[in-house]
Amino acid sequence: MIENYEHFITRNIRAYYKRRLLAPICYLLLLVVLWFAFPLGALLEPQPFTGADTLESAYTDDKRYVTVTFGELTFTGYTSSRFGNTNGYWYYGVHNRQCYIVLLSPSTCEEGLPKIHNLHATCRIVKGAKMYEQLLENLASDLDWTAEGIVGQMPAYYFSEPDSNPLANGLLFFVYFGTGAYALFSIIRYLLFILFPVLSPACQNLIVYGNPFEQFAEAEEELATLPQLATEDMFITEHYFIMTSPYGNAIVPIQEILWIYKYSTLQKFLWYHFSITYTLHISANKHLFIQCPENIKSDIDGIIDYLSEANHNIMVGFNESNRLKAQANQGKPFHIEKLYAFLRRKV
Repeated sequence: MIENYEHFITRNIRAYYKRRLLAPICYLLLLVVLWFAFPLGALLEPQPFTGADTLESAYTDDKRYVTVTFGELTFTGYTSSRFGNTNGYWYYGVHNRQCYIVLLSPSTCEEGLPKIHNLHATCRIVKGAKMYEQLLENLASDLDWTAEGIVGQMPAYYFSEPDSNPLANGLLFFVYFGTGAYALFSIIRYLLFILFPVLSPACQNLIVYGNPFEQFAEAEEELATLPQLATEDMFITEHYFIMTSPYGNAIVPIQEILWIYKYSTLQKFLWYHFSITYTLHISANKHLFIQCPENIKSDIDGIIDYLSEANHNIMVGFNESNRLKAQANQGKPFHIEKLYAFLRRKV
């Protein structure tokens, strides 16, 4: 049992958010690794394909997403299918005196126009596989060329417009930058709570009962001087119930508590039962809801007995009658209060 409770709530709030810092920091590092491991920069801002480039050199230099202007393209008569649907039409043409194969989206070529002039497109450079080799063989037969001859004229890579799908790319970067911004925001937020614990949700939830700074200071002082009851992570002082657990922190004025009850959970893995743990549920005025999970029965029973003695208006036990009374006492919240209540449940 810890005997020194000087600034105990502050220390636990800081320790809690220091642990939570690890996940967003690791996620941001993962995003940085992905940025350099994959050509995400080229995907975000495709580079113009110039006459000095070749498909092979661009592919090797990770310039696989390019913008290119084709003077004239001729339909080969062949299409590409994916999952049973036509996703592209094969064309051939000349760009900077080099012969190329181009796979166009159905909307771009209007589902197989015989010829297309002055087309500007964003494409991905793709290394030809078995399907591409089969296309060249069929195209050589149609043009009365030999397979060796057309392979000598055509590079082993081709332009693919469907593989540079702007909708899919937009969704990818929305998720990439959106989750990255959220991770960065979380890091800044957690650092703020570490530097100024009174700004954390555990303390700011007290704003519905008065000045959160004064109540936090009073709870710290009462816990440091003379705690009335102490378990591993739950404490009762003269005026407050305090929780400092690995799952979160909470401070609740005892006189604002309406309803308390415990809920048991059977811990098991497959068919093997480990133990039973208990969660203390607390409903307070102004739609404040607190959960204290992963506790033992004797600790929760002691907390419930002490709180019910300290405030005789507290309803004890889970039943429909108590739920309706607690709901009636709290009343129906305004819309913004409903949002606050939802966010507080997460704490």
